[in-house]
Amino acid sequence: QLQLVESGGGLVQPGGSLRLSCAVSGFSLDDFAMAWFRLVPGKEREGVSCIRGDDGSAAYADSVKGRFIMSRDNAKNTAYLQMNDLKPEDTGVYYCATDVWMPGTTSGQRMCGRSFGTWGQGTQDTVSA
Repeated sequence: QLQLVESGGGLVQPGGSLRLSCAVSGFSLDDFAMAWFRLVPGKEREGVSCIRGDDGSAAYADSVKGRFIMSRDNAKNTAYLQMNDLKPEDTGVYYCATDVWMPGTTSGQRMCGRSFGTWGQGTQDTVSA
């Protein structure tokens, strides 16, 4: 069964860092894209970063460029999001997602030219003094 499980969220002061992990089970990451999205209070869910499965290229939202780094370890079937210089506006629930779709999925959210339709449960990150 395909499953994505996020971890690493928490409370951090402005300027601090967090590293999120997304452990994948039920399929191999090797050929599939992975992405991080976030749901910030008062806004729609937005794409934060993604890595394509075909060429490994990464993309970032303008709001996090230069501060966040996404990576993947295919041997561990895990994706990561290193978040540095965190700001209060980074507070939200962070979700990892893949462009592998489970049967019955009818819609996804696009980033990196891919449509992401399978999601983890999310992890809360709070940036506050």
